[in-house]
Amino acid sequence: MGIMDGKSGLVTASGGGIGRASALAFARAGANVLVSDIDEATARETAELIRAAGGTAESLVADASDEAANLALVQAVVAHWGRLDFAHNNAGIGSPNKPLTEQEGEDWERIFRINVFGMMYAVKHQLRQFLRQGDGGAIVNSASTAGVSGSTGLSPYVSSKWAVLGLTKTAAAEVAADGIRVNAICPGATLTDALQGWKESSPDAYEAVASRIPMRRMADAAEQADAAVWLCSPQASYVTGQALAIDGGDTILGH
Repeated sequence: MGIMDGKSGLVTASGGGIGRASALAFARAGANVLVSDIDEATARETAELIRAAGGTAESLVADASDEAANLALVQAVVAHWGRLDFAHNNAGIGSPNKPLTEQEGEDWERIFRINVFGMMYAVKHQLRQFLRQGDGGAIVNSASTAGVSGSTGLSPYVSSKWAVLGLTKTAAAEVAADGIRVNAICPGATLTDALQGWKESSPDAYEAVASRIPMRRMADAAEQADAAVWLCSPQASYVTGQALAIDGGDTILGH
């Protein structure tokens, strides 16, 4: 028996990285998973990995910044499995690393369109479905440790992640009495494929960064995924409106 047996939901940006790890983790926990990504090939690959491991998955291409696409994802879960029980809204992009005085408005607009407006559309339509069903539901949004601290050179990204946490807490307060829970994970440095390649090609640079983290290493994507699954599971039934840092203790030191 898995902690998500009989549950059905979706994971956005699950063609790779934390999203793929999350989709796989939800499936291992017993859930039916709609895999979503803007890249069709990687979305299909994640769904195939789930099915190859004995899980249940479908895939759907979606632009996470588009309201109609976010509604379509909810509708697809309901069409496949009859209801929506959980969602991990993981889609997001980074920003150019340069001082605020050199940032351009179009960069802010692009980042906020995906990281903030896209997240809002996702949560909006997921909550509407939960309210129609009338028996709860759980959402976890991917924020960042940048959402609880500053980070020089990344003002658009940092600001967007603070907005994600504000959205998460406000939504949680609005629907708590309906038995719906909304939380966020705040990943620290995580060894996705891109960072794994950097670790292998530049071990000294990796060690310099990792040594600043109290646990002296970066996270594995699966560690972020396991936290997302737990927050959506009955084991976290009294947890809502929280921003859970999965960062090896990095924010303890104010990094």
